[in-house]
Amino acid sequence: MTIKFTKMHGCGNDYVYVNCFKQHIADPAKLSQFVSDRHFGIGSDGLVLIMPSATCDFRMRMFNADGSEAQMCGNASRCVAKYCYDHKLTGKKEFTLETLAGVKILKVFTYADLGQGVKGTASADKVAKVTVNMGEPILRPADIPVVCDDAERCIGQKLGLPAVDGVSAECTAVSMGNPHAVYFVDTAERIEQLDLEKFGPSYENFKAFPARVNSEFVHVADRKHARMRVWERGSGETWACGTGSCATLVACVLNGKTDRQITLDLNGGSLELAWDEATNCVFMTGPATEVFSGAFEY
Repeated sequence: MTIKFTKMHGCGNDYVYVNCFKQHIADPAKLSQFVSDRHFGIGSDGLVLIMPSATCDFRMRMFNADGSEAQMCGNASRCVAKYCYDHKLTGKKEFTLETLAGVKILKVFTYADLGQGVKGTASADKVAKVTVNMGEPILRPADIPVVCDDAERCIGQKLGLPAVDGVSAECTAVSMGNPHAVYFVDTAERIEQLDLEKFGPSYENFKAFPARVNSEFVHVADRKHARMRVWERGSGETWACGTGSCATLVACVLNGKTDRQITLDLNGGSLELAWDEATNCVFMTGPATEVFSGAFEY
C-alpha cells in the first residue's frame, strides 16, 4: 500500500505524521519502527496519527521509535495543531485534542498574529507557534508510577540509581501523561558532557519505575532559565520533549530552584513554560515546523 506522510518537528523532536482522516493504518506500532529508522526508513523519533475524535476536534495517537505507544507528546501535539490548521482541517485557532493522557487545548499563532509575516500572503497565515494547556501535573507516586518511600510525592528522593558524575542522586518524579524522572546537574559544562547513550538505558529501565520512565537532566542557570537534556523511553536521547519540559518546570518549582514561569533550553531550541498557580495547569508555548511531505510503499 502507498502511505502518504508529513515530516514535522518541534524543537528538533521529529515525527512522521499520517493524516488518518484519509488513510487507515492497520499496525501503527510496526509502522513506527519502520519509519523511525534513520538509515532504512524516513528517520524520526516515532510515528503520530492524526485521527477523527468522537469527543474532541481531533485525536492523536503517538508511537515511539521502538513501537511502544506513549500516552502523550507535547512537541507532537504542537505539530498536530499546525498540521490541522495549515492543511485546513480546521479554521479555528483554538481547538481540542484527544490523547491517552486526556483532552488538551491547543491555541495556534500564525506568523501574521506574531507580526512576522507579510499580510495577505499564504505564508503569513501558516502557524508559527502553538500554546498547549498540558493540564495538571500528577505527583502521587502510585499514579506516575514510581516506587518510593513517600506515598504522597517523590521530591528529591534517593531511589538507588547508579551514580553519574555531576548528576544528583536525588530524583523528583512527575507525570504529565507520561512518567518523568528529573535530576539536577551541578554545572553547565557537565550537562553538555553527559554520555546519555551510556547510562540512559539504565535510568529508563530502573526497578523503581515499573512502566519505564523518561529521564530529564537539568541545569538551572537562574530563577527564569534552565537547560535540559532528555532520555525518552522507547526512543533514546531526543532533541526535545514537551511533557518532559513541563515535568522539569514542576520539579524546579517543587525543589525551590526557579519561578513558575521559565525559558527552558533544549538541544533543538527553547520552550516557554508556565505553571499557573490558580488552575494548577502547565502551559507550554513553542514552535512547530513542517519539513516535507511524501509517500512510500509499505
